[in-house]
Amino acid sequence: MQTIELDRESIRQLVTDAVSQPGFRQATFGGSLRGTAACPWIRVVIRPVEIRDQRAIQFSYFEEKKHVAKNFHGPAVGAPLEEVLAVGFASIHLSTTNEEIDVRTTRKGKVQVGRRKVEALATQPPLAHNRTKDVPLAEGRSDSLLEAMGILTHDGHVRSAKRAKFTQINEFLRQLAHVLDDAGLLSSGRELKLLDCGCGLSYLTLAAHHYLNDVLAIPARIVGVDVNAEVIRKSVERSERVGAERVTFACSRIDAVAAKPDIVLGLHACDTATDDVIALAIAAEARILLSVPCCHHELNDRLRAEGAAKVLRPILRHGILQQRMADLVTDGFRALALRILGYRTDVIEFISTEHTARNLMIRAVRGAPLGDASLVRDYLAMRRFWGVTPYIEGVLGEGFQRWLSIES
Repeated sequence: MQTIELDRESIRQLVTDAVSQPGFRQATFGGSLRGTAACPWIRVVIRPVEIRDQRAIQFSYFEEKKHVAKNFHGPAVGAPLEEVLAVGFASIHLSTTNEEIDVRTTRKGKVQVGRRKVEALATQPPLAHNRTKDVPLAEGRSDSLLEAMGILTHDGHVRSAKRAKFTQINEFLRQLAHVLDDAGLLSSGRELKLLDCGCGLSYLTLAAHHYLNDVLAIPARIVGVDVNAEVIRKSVERSERVGAERVTFACSRIDAVAAKPDIVLGLHACDTATDDVIALAIAAEARILLSVPCCHHELNDRLRAEGAAKVLRPILRHGILQQRMADLVTDGFRALALRILGYRTDVIEFISTEHTARNLMIRAVRGAPLGDASLVRDYLAMRRFWGVTPYIEGVLGEGFQRWLSIES
């Protein structure tokens, strides 16, 4: 890809020409610049659609918790396009039937444009209204990272064997985008620090790096850690292959990591490793935690249909039902502990079960009051009901115990 530098007026003309040409496919605007006025839109996506047999240009405006789509015809496209350009987004990606164009404004205000020719498409892609679901890394256009990972072909088609991985990456990035502004990090004006605990083969690590740095134009440095030296070696090789300059990897246990990240990721950390991730995030006062727990063995071995819990004997006598109950109880304790220690916390469905059975995500953003008495009472009541002390309580240490002792 050839890179050149252009001034603002040239950028405006470049975007206008791309959107007005018959081969226009999509334009994506994202990332805020230091010193620009506040804007409610996190991202704007423009693409051609067909409505009642007429070609229109659809503008999709994405805010923190909603998005609005508006359609314009002919000359009416000019005004909303100028409005989007006036925002001064730091990153613009333009896709046509024969070219991919990336426009990026650096923190120092330098505008860089990269242009790459692609194999011309014989026909314009179908323009049916709402044809595809908007996702952070969209299907139908080339993406250097997803191509290097073998997920997309050079012309933007998802390889059939990689469909589940493509969906997982986009759902993860959707959740990351959702909490960035809520945590005050979307327009922080500084380099963000991320820590990916149990990074494995680093698909999501590199996806986060690519999305923040290249799509949203938010400078971000990411460290991936894992106890498996072989997957770390492969992750290093993959990061070098895709040219990810702000990613490093280390072979380490989670509880041995010393870091002060803004964002902590723990995606499919096994058993009590998830508790170690949560404890690390709290100790570091991280603004965001995204955790997808896996393999809840520890509490499953200790749940008993005794005391107050004896009413659940019909459930707990079945191994598979006890296992699922242990999963829910474990994550319930984790979510309560996070809320007690000052994190706004949700447990959500991360991805459909057709892609993975481990599909719950604990999503937490720092900023809630510490030690809410009603939450402490709920935690203690649940502990009495089950007659257990969850592992999370031990790794959180004396700071957490002090809040529990107030209501004990």
